[in-house]
Amino acid sequence: MSKLQFFEMRAEQMTALYDSTFTKKDAIKTGEDLIQSVLDSGEVNIMELGSNLIRLEQVISSAVVKFKSHIIDEPKQKVLGIEFNPVNGGETLNYKDDAIYLDIFNELKEREELLKIAYKSKNEIYDENGVMVEKVSSTPRKSSVTAKF
Repeated sequence: MSKLQFFEMRAEQMTALYDSTFTKKDAIKTGEDLIQSVLDSGEVNIMELGSNLIRLEQVISSAVVKFKSHIIDEPKQKVLGIEFNPVNGGETLNYKDDAIYLDIFNELKEREELLKIAYKSKNEIYDENGVMVEKVSSTPRKSSVTAKF
């Protein structure tokens, strides 16, 4: 059996994988329970499982993106408890086309750089007008794990 045949068979099985009563909360709990049961049993190498989960996540993500691009012109509908609502992308204004906006934007960027320098410096830092740049507070970011393949 080729990989393509395998995936086609899996696609058919996926149409019946969950019924309309399987909620987003159920999906989250199922994923959490999967990892907890692996941790509790100790029978599976958690890093090997995680590696394949990350690969599977990419397979699923790319499939969902392709699926969504295929249904963009479909009307709003609910299927198996999931509501699909295609949304027109609209427009984004190009604020930087405006000279005044661009000047203010550039001033903000320059100020950000001064604030970064002041934060890291043990000495007082002054801006171009001779005004001392106050040190701002910081908020720690959440730690994370990156995975590449």
